[in-house]
Amino acid sequence: MDNLLGDFLRAHRSRVRPEEAGLPGGGRRRVPGLRRDEVAVLAGVSTDYYIRLEQGRERRPSAEVLAALGRVLRLDAAESAHLRRLATPRRDPEQPERVGAGLLRLLDVWRDTPAIVQDRYGDVLAANPLAVAIHPGVARRSNLIRVMFLEPDARTLFPDWEDLARQSVAWLRADADPAGPRLAALVGELTARSPDFARMWSRQDVRLRSTGRKRFAHPVVGAFTVDYETMRVGGGEHTLTVYHTAPGSPDADALALLASHAVTPA
Repeated sequence: MDNLLGDFLRAHRSRVRPEEAGLPGGGRRRVPGLRRDEVAVLAGVSTDYYIRLEQGRERRPSAEVLAALGRVLRLDAAESAHLRRLATPRRDPEQPERVGAGLLRLLDVWRDTPAIVQDRYGDVLAANPLAVAIHPGVARRSNLIRVMFLEPDARTLFPDWEDLARQSVAWLRADADPAGPRLAALVGELTARSPDFARMWSRQDVRLRSTGRKRFAHPVVGAFTVDYETMRVGGGEHTLTVYHTAPGSPDADALALLASHAVTPA
């Protein structure tokens, strides 16, 4: 994780087709995507300077250069924000991993609504009984990224495992301190233990948590689908994810049945 900026630039450069950047396409090219000299010209910097950026010999590009690179590499808002963090690293302060009493009360009264609170590294800080019932890997102090890649049951529980796993990796990259020791330790462990994680992490995807849909093939109630909403809590350091279904739908019936099996998390 030593040359984080260079790795990110290299991965995203490989995804931009020449014709997308207004350059002639076709013909044989030695590298996928844009060449380094093409990125340099399009961004208005020298080729030598851009090469130094990718090689890690230049680590403090200006805001103007970062904006230009974001345009050339066709980065979205989340990817551009991550690029800025890589270029201006700052150690995130250690935050107390506590969930406020008010939020805990909310989770407790949401008996029919699965809800999970996690930190920037995927550690579960709180989960109500129905969240544990819907996803047995969710328990206090478990880590959702480890569960996704290291628990064999995850691939059975989630029919769309590949997509969800890629999303979890992209969320981790967007949320965590890119230069912090906690991320280094987690990525090192998962890279060594899961070839799938290593493959997905190398893609340099970045995605913010927001909203979406998740399918389950649950061992107790069978197949059902939930929508989810994710929002920042705890001063922005934690995220609250809430699952919900359309009232009166078969999915809602499955959740209601699951709620009858819910147990208090350990």
